[in-house]
Amino acid sequence: MTPSQPGEIEVTDQLERRIRKPVDLLRCALSCAEIAALVLAGIAASATTTGVETDIVGASRRLPHALIDVAPKVALIGLFIVPVALGLQLLFRRQLRRVGEAVVTGILAAAAASVADNLLRNAAVSRLYDAIIMSRPGASHVAALDPYLVGLVAYLTMISLVGRPSWRNALWVAVGVYSIVHIAALGTTVLSLLITLAAGRAIGLAVRYGAGSASQRPGARDIAVALAAAGVGVTAIRRVRQPRTGVAGSRRYTAQTAVTQTAEAQTAEAQTAEAKTGEGATGDGSLDVVVYDRDQQAAGAIYRVYRSVRLLGQVSRNAPLSVDHEVERRALLSYAAEDAGAPTPALRALVRVGPEASVLAYTHYQGTTLASRNPGCSDAELSSIWDAVSRLHAHRVTHRALTADRILLTGDGQAILLDPGDGDVGATDLQIRLDLSQLLAELALYVGPERTVDLALAKASADELVAVVPLLQPVVLARSTRHELRRRRDVLPALRKLLSAAVPDGAVVPVRLERIRLRTLLTMVASVVAAYLLAGELERASLASVLRSADWRWSIAALALSATTYIGATLSLSGFVAARLSFFRTLLVQVAGSFVTLVTPAAVGGAALNVRYLQRKKVPAAVAAASIGVAQVVAFVLHISLLVVFAAIAGTTAKTSIQPPRWAYFVLAGLVAVALAVFALPAGRRLLRARVSPTLGQVLPRLLEVAHQPRKMAEGIGGGLLLSASYILCLAACVAAFGRSVPIASIAVVYLTGVAIGSVLPTPGGVGGVEAALTAGLTAAGLPGAVAVSSVLLFRLLTFWLPVPVGWVALNYLERKHYL
Repeated sequence: MTPSQPGEIEVTDQLERRIRKPVDLLRCALSCAEIAALVLAGIAASATTTGVETDIVGASRRLPHALIDVAPKVALIGLFIVPVALGLQLLFRRQLRRVGEAVVTGILAAAAASVADNLLRNAAVSRLYDAIIMSRPGASHVAALDPYLVGLVAYLTMISLVGRPSWRNALWVAVGVYSIVHIAALGTTVLSLLITLAAGRAIGLAVRYGAGSASQRPGARDIAVALAAAGVGVTAIRRVRQPRTGVAGSRRYTAQTAVTQTAEAQTAEAQTAEAKTGEGATGDGSLDVVVYDRDQQAAGAIYRVYRSVRLLGQVSRNAPLSVDHEVERRALLSYAAEDAGAPTPALRALVRVGPEASVLAYTHYQGTTLASRNPGCSDAELSSIWDAVSRLHAHRVTHRALTADRILLTGDGQAILLDPGDGDVGATDLQIRLDLSQLLAELALYVGPERTVDLALAKASADELVAVVPLLQPVVLARSTRHELRRRRDVLPALRKLLSAAVPDGAVVPVRLERIRLRTLLTMVASVVAAYLLAGELERASLASVLRSADWRWSIAALALSATTYIGATLSLSGFVAARLSFFRTLLVQVAGSFVTLVTPAAVGGAALNVRYLQRKKVPAAVAAASIGVAQVVAFVLHISLLVVFAAIAGTTAKTSIQPPRWAYFVLAGLVAVALAVFALPAGRRLLRARVSPTLGQVLPRLLEVAHQPRKMAEGIGGGLLLSASYILCLAACVAAFGRSVPIASIAVVYLTGVAIGSVLPTPGGVGGVEAALTAGLTAAGLPGAVAVSSVLLFRLLTFWLPVPVGWVALNYLERKHYL
């Protein structure tokens, strides 16, 4: 802190010595994407690249032998001298730490490249290695990555060649010569060199972002001098804590202006405010100074790109990545809000402080934000907030960030809208309605849905409210609002319900605001996963030979039994739900669940889908979850009971005992160890009690309620028995399709044990675990290994893979009809 003296500025500031630049993280992500794209291109064009590699090797053999021996060494020396000279220059400038960090990063990157190169030579990733070196399988004469080049690029990335054009050009020439020599003389491939360069850059950027870079930001004194040059005299400037609410800007300061200028500014602002709004509230002579540092360029870019891809253009707020454009946009919105007569802080100055920062200075207002109000605001203050927003909308200007921390309430009850820089100028009707939906949702969180609806009915017409109701979706609200609504899940549904009831004659038309819905993305991911997993299973046995050798009559019987399992699942769900469910729609939901299990464990994905379906049938969320919980508890009890019964029968009739695979014992031992560890620790017991108690509190009352309805109970239990029996008979039919016979009790034990073991593994649909357990069980029951593998493959094809496309169709149908 510098003491105030005549003619001097009192400064209170604390600059960071090192900062993390978001642009480094963005560039690192892009470099990783480049590596992935290059690898995929190499795999996809393996046939073409093999020919290219052959041509390059053939051409290199025609070069003089002496040149082939000498050229790589000369190129290496040339590429070594330039970075060493650059490092020495920085050392002479006393930038020892910068050089040391770059050298350490280069060494670590080279070591990482060496490890990666050794791993790529492993047989498990031989296809990837062959694609990178552009070679035929079995060839291993070329390293996939060049450790020295990776380390060099990481070293240069840490140093940063921005503003050093001569060094940058010299290094590019050296890298180019080095690459050409290695391609011609040593057989290094173009793809390998490109991946090497991208890997070095990615590592350097990752380290630079993690460790931070030396700050070049201007200090508070420089900012005050720049404001004074723009006609805003500053006598004191003090840095304030940056809020956590996503308010724009890298740094914030409070500045005190000169007395004479403050008086003139207050008089002018009072006259302007009274002429436009009829209110006399003005600032107190202080300024809110927001600094946009260039090192924070591209902050939040990945999230904004995600939002722009997911949402329609008018819904997403596409803030520019450039700091200059961001500042210009916020200045334009400030002037537009001031011209609209809305109570927003006036923009007093926009200045640039050197090449590293831009500064916006606003009039400061005394007051309390809505987020800090306890208790909430009065009806008059709510009316003032709505009127302030209405003035913006009357001039087709939106705020688009009406969160509680940006609504300031002054001592005289007036509302000031802070930081309108995320909004739109010349806004469309949709953007204005989105602004209103954000305001309604935020007010509902702080004053309750009832008072919010009363305010809306008093201030807006029925047509406006009907148009806003379908826009009350979490996806279009501000980030902080969405976070708070996840904690208070009852607020938004209550707000929609009250608004819809207040305008009963208005037809609420659903509005699609997303380009790509999460369910669509889930479908795409599931399709890729399905193709990958199916290809892995088909590697174990030839599907064509299995289908040719299987008896088609037993195969048809197994297919019919597989279809019967969905009838059993439908009856099981309907039996434990008090509401009357459509059999056909419920059946489609169970079929759709076969597709959802591709990306989730079966119990999780299927349960979530059923809960969503019941909620669409107007079943309360708590009742829906309890009903699904009862169905799962009953299914578990039936599963254990059938396993005990059939194990006893199989034990008295089988000549050989059926043993689970050896790895199952290790999995079981691991689960027991985890369970004992949880029970041994007090924190584990508390966590288990917190998770289990609510579930039991919902399931047990629902189970007792169903027990008083014998017909429903019989339907639910009968459906569960039909489900298990259909799977057991389907597996028996698959075994019979290959001319073999196993006692039905043994088949039941194999199936029930295999499903139990497979469900322990958190893989989609139990892929891997179920197949291994069923194959081991059938082998122990006396089937030859080849027959056991074929039987399990046919069983999984009919019960898991074949329903996948049908489930995809069912899922899309249910979504189009709004049943999900």
